Amino acid sequence: MFYESHSHTPLCKHAVGLPGEYAAAAENRGLSGLIVTCHCPLPDGFSADVRMAPGEFDDYVAMVEHARQKWAGRVDVRLGIESDFYPGVEPWLERLHARAKFHHVLGSVHYQVKDYRKLYFTGDVFLYQQLYYEHLAQAAESGLFDTLAHPDLIKNEFPAEWSFPRIKPFIERALDRIAATGVAMELNTSGLNKALPEMNPGPGQLALMRARDIPVVLGADAHCPARVADGFEDALELLLQIGYREVSFFLDRKRQTVPIEETLVSLRPASVCS
Repeated sequence: MFYESHSHTPLCKHAVGLPGEYAAAAENRGLSGLIVTCHCPLPDGFSADVRMAPGEFDDYVAMVEHARQKWAGRVDVRLGIESDFYPGVEPWLERLHARAKFHHVLGSVHYQVKDYRKLYFTGDVFLYQQLYYEHLAQAAESGLFDTLAHPDLIKNEFPAEWSFPRIKPFIERALDRIAATGVAMELNTSGLNKALPEMNPGPGQLALMRARDIPVVLGADAHCPARVADGFEDALELLLQIGYREVSFFLDRKRQTVPIEETLVSLRPASVCS
């Protein structure tokens, strides 16, 4: 029993395919379920070009519910959301998360969106990297999220200036705070398609997470149906190498765990869209 825990819809303006198409892909991959986690609406038009508008939220909930009913008995389709964190947005997200019965709430720090950059990027890349991890820790401590999504995504900002040994002390301090909250962290396979072609997070950060017993949720960050569960086999093998024996997903916002070995056996081969 395993779920794709990170997938999107066309409402975010940069994904294709309806939830039912993602459910079909999940079935073909041998998954029990799919959690739809499209980008949340934010106040004051914040990064409006890459997320649903506030007035589309009810349409989103209805879209996922339609797929849930259609695929009942074959693939368990659940409602989730990917909500951006930045200081000050907490009251908005508290109200938003109370409007529907979510099964998985992903918390993201999207350093690359223009409105976030306008607030926080001063031109110093290393300081921006440090701030990213500070905001991840604050997101965990807010109590708003079940899982922190793609939690080293910042390495793709000026990748030539990314140095894991240099940033490691700041990562460690953030992970200490995150571990104290019990919030899970995602291993996001879409990192293989980014400027630094490795999963988010990479092996170095994963080892630091394992040392702190931080649970890991697997997500492909699917923006088209064929990317559902993309790279899951490699991700699970990596987790085993790091020392994890279980992987997690959320239902009713409660963490479920399954043995990695059993999950590997259950997966079927995949095809990937461009």
